Amino acid sequence: MEENPAQIADLSFENALRALEDVVRQLEGGEVPLDESLALYERGEELRRHCQKRLDAAQERIEKIVAAADGTPTGTAPFDAG
Repeated sequence: MEENPAQIADLSFENALRALEDVVRQLEGGEVPLDESLALYERGEELRRHCQKRLDAAQERIEKIVAAADGTPTGTAPFDAG
C-alpha cells in the first residue's frame, strides 16, 4: 500500500529512508512500467523531502546544544558537517 503525504510525514527517518531505498531499487531495476515509474518517482521525491526535513531538524538541535568540557551547556554554535 502506498503512503499518502500525511502518512509519509508520520514515518521515522529510518523508515522513510528504507522506503526511499525500496523506491530507488524498483526504479533502477528497470522493469516497472512508465506510469508506475512516474508514480514511484513522485513518492520517492516526497520521501526524500521528508528525510531532508528530519535531517534539518536534527541539525538545528545539534546547533542549539554546545557543551563545555565539564558537560554544561554553553550556548549555541553552528553545526559543521565537515
